[in-house]
Amino acid sequence: MTEASVEQLQAEIARLKAELEAAQALAERDVLTPVLNRRGFVRELGRAMAFCRRHGTSAVLLYLDLNGFKAINDRLGHAAGDAALVRTAEILTANLRESDAVGRLGGDEFALLLLGADASTGRDKANSLIERLAADGFAWNGETVPLAGAFGVRAFTDQDDPETWLAEADAAMWTSKPGR
Repeated sequence: MTEASVEQLQAEIARLKAELEAAQALAERDVLTPVLNRRGFVRELGRAMAFCRRHGTSAVLLYLDLNGFKAINDRLGHAAGDAALVRTAEILTANLRESDAVGRLGGDEFALLLLGADASTGRDKANSLIERLAADGFAWNGETVPLAGAFGVRAFTDQDDPETWLAEADAAMWTSKPGR
């Protein structure tokens, strides 16, 4: 094998590695917003649960469902709805620590994982995020449209798996939803 052949193979291996890394990132990132998708978030949740068990660390899960999202789509169009989702993800991410995780679970539902936090801290964070969403909103055709949502807060209590923990936080969110 010639030196040129070896260099060509090394370049091909490097290209394939880069393509694989890009494909893996796409598989776990939301296509619209700058956060994890459900698959990526559930993976992070599983890792966090294992970390909490091993080190006796606390964690809290916040489950957000946007209020009035259908009305945004109906009144302003689906492009505005997409802008609302992107802005929501940006606000959530900007108001969390780097060690926390944000995921869009689908539609207008998001989840936030706060490591080293308890239920009280989670409720405080949810309240501050509700205020931030309302205050910042999103811009559409020269208008600032406020965002609103309901949070469910559920501390890690050694749940069996990530989906169970998500379901508990989702159930808690429904109890805080207006008109329920």
